[in-house]
Amino acid sequence: MIQYLEHSKIDKAQWDATIAQCGNIYAYSWYLDVVHSRWDALVEDDYQTVMPLTGGKKFGVHYLFQPYFVQQLGVFSKQPLSPEKTEEFLNAIPQKYRFTEIRLNEGNAFNDGVQGVEYHRNVILDLNRDYESVKANYHTNTKRNLAKAEANNLQIVDTVIPYHVVALFTDNRGALLDKWGDAEYARLTKLTQVAVNRKSAFLLGVTEKGVGELLCGAIFMKTANRITFLFSGLKQEGKDKQAMTFLLDSVIRKYATQPITFDFEGSDDANLARFYLGFGGQEVQYPSYTFNRLSPIGKTLLSIWKKRK
Repeated sequence: MIQYLEHSKIDKAQWDATIAQCGNIYAYSWYLDVVHSRWDALVEDDYQTVMPLTGGKKFGVHYLFQPYFVQQLGVFSKQPLSPEKTEEFLNAIPQKYRFTEIRLNEGNAFNDGVQGVEYHRNVILDLNRDYESVKANYHTNTKRNLAKAEANNLQIVDTVIPYHVVALFTDNRGALLDKWGDAEYARLTKLTQVAVNRKSAFLLGVTEKGVGELLCGAIFMKTANRITFLFSGLKQEGKDKQAMTFLLDSVIRKYATQPITFDFEGSDDANLARFYLGFGGQEVQYPSYTFNRLSPIGKTLLSIWKKRK
């Protein structure tokens, strides 16, 4: 029987024991506590199968949404999940939630014809081979860019702090985005600090040798069997010198031969996907799930609210 548990009723030790078998950093209780502190849950068979519910309330209406810095949630289990079990959990979402826009995980499969399901792209790379074998599968353009980076006298630095990466992003690509504000960047900073304290994250940057100024920086989340490329910042000079290619290759080189999956965390953006696939990764699909139980007036209000977000 699937139970709905409010946040205060969740046994986080049992919860994390299940998530640890799934390799998904986003669903750990401590991670959810930072990105959405009042998350609730669906639980079955003494936490053998679980699903976090990240809800909010707008105009008096309860809804489910995907928090920032969380690519995949959905249903997690200590056993392989059947399409029927995934659908059973989605059908168990309490009626109080009037609309839902959430992303599930790559272990959540569906039978054909299920309403509200769409698929998104992720790119992953198996590192359980020696580095030269991994590098041999780099695309020609990636090999060329890496050679260019190596000729630019670059070096990896590990003295990066979250502020450095956020500043690189906000001063460059982030300056073109209007959907993120101070609250989101503060949450990312807190999340990274919590993860570093738990030895579940590391930060790296790239500079020219003998020059202290960062060309790029990145935040990586880490579980026992997965490294996730969570967030990065890159300045134009770093782009010109192929600093990000250099940085990602350095992580791949360090963790090669280990039973670890490198998760590029995307992307539905074709250009980013092409860049990630250049490292020899493979494309995997994961689903999103949407439903709308609102009245016609409620749907109109929802549409207006989305336009203002």
